[in-house]
Amino acid sequence: MTVHGTVLTLQTGDYSAQVGQVGATLLSLTHRGHHLVDPVAADQLDDAWRGRTLVPWPNRVVGGRYAVEGTSYELPVNEHETGAALHGLAAFQRWDLVEHTTTSVTWALELPPSYGYPFQVRCQTTYTLGEDGLGLSIEGTNIGSAAAPFGAATHPYLTCAGRSVDECRLSLPAGAVLLADDNSSPTELMPVADADLDLSGDLSGPIPLAGLEVDHAFTDLPATWAVELTHPDAPGVRVDSDAPWVQLYTGDRIGRVAAAVEPMTCPPDAYNREPDAVLLLPGETRTLSLRISALAPQS
Repeated sequence: MTVHGTVLTLQTGDYSAQVGQVGATLLSLTHRGHHLVDPVAADQLDDAWRGRTLVPWPNRVVGGRYAVEGTSYELPVNEHETGAALHGLAAFQRWDLVEHTTTSVTWALELPPSYGYPFQVRCQTTYTLGEDGLGLSIEGTNIGSAAAPFGAATHPYLTCAGRSVDECRLSLPAGAVLLADDNSSPTELMPVADADLDLSGDLSGPIPLAGLEVDHAFTDLPATWAVELTHPDAPGVRVDSDAPWVQLYTGDRIGRVAAAVEPMTCPPDAYNREPDAVLLLPGETRTLSLRISALAPQS
């Protein structure tokens, strides 16, 4: 037993992954021995949310306060410097093992109702390793009798075999970005060009990340989209998804050793910004799907 609970290994072809029980967390993913995500050690209680499943909300609830159908609720604030409730309630819970094979694992967690979140949602996270990379699915099903707010994300830190972010290039085909204030609270949605955050690439290819600090949520994405992190001399990594939002963080707090790319079903502070859109009716399910795969070096 580790700080991650039970740790399971998935293996197929050139890919290998390790997944932890606590937080249904992706601890490592390699292709031909090269890391595609910044790995988490077996005895490391990571404070950067590496690889964790983020439910029933991704990112933050500003002030830890929100309302559902006229009733106000207050969540525990776990980011005291900004006063926000960050990354949901399940990232440090022990999930139940549903199924495990050499190439897949499914974890489940029934969120216990609490004063700040008195709803009944069953969450399930499935990792499936194939010849085309690691597929990830996160589901939330309302098993209660009242409408419940629910959003989902995952928090992998992508790496080109351990190279600094400043040596890498990135492409992200988003048309709009959600700006934030000094407390990381979302403010204004605007076109990426107007915010000088157009990362879709140009004639010379993906955008160099050297000196570029980003910690923003992006939207106005294609129906299916891909973010690619590449390096001229090392294998790159790609995330494919159909999520309507993605958070990009250049890892400044962790020394720019990796870049977080987080597909999200909703924007930051969605409980307040989009309260009706995040509601799950009794019996409804919301799903987030993505795939992480290796790329050849981009010389």
